[in-house]
Amino acid sequence: MTRIALATNDDLGLEATLSEHFGRCPFYTLVETEGKEIGEVSTVANPFFEAHGQVGQVPGFINSRGVEVMIAGGMGPRAVEFFEQFGIQPVTGASGKVKAAVEAYLEGGLEGAAPCSDSHH
Repeated sequence: MTRIALATNDDLGLEATLSEHFGRCPFYTLVETEGKEIGEVSTVANPFFEAHGQVGQVPGFINSRGVEVMIAGGMGPRAVEFFEQFGIQPVTGASGKVKAAVEAYLEGGLEGAAPCSDSHH
């Protein structure tokens, strides 16, 4: 089983819309997968949505949820480093709905993380 977190703008499960930036999203949609099958889906509110807090807090929060893959539209270079230190695979460049992004990831069409240039240090 693999647990994937996706940065989302709403709490609509597989129909949620992906956020452009992982740290400034109001929700994280958590999707459990087995092979290429989508299993349980849940949503958690981002406790740092209103204020980023300390550097590394958001990756730490995601790590505390047992996540192995973090998918978002974009993230800064420090966030990519934090996720990698936690053993979480960061994936950027995602857009659209959660279900389509998870399916693209499972099929190998969505991978890698390119830090966005508008990140905050």
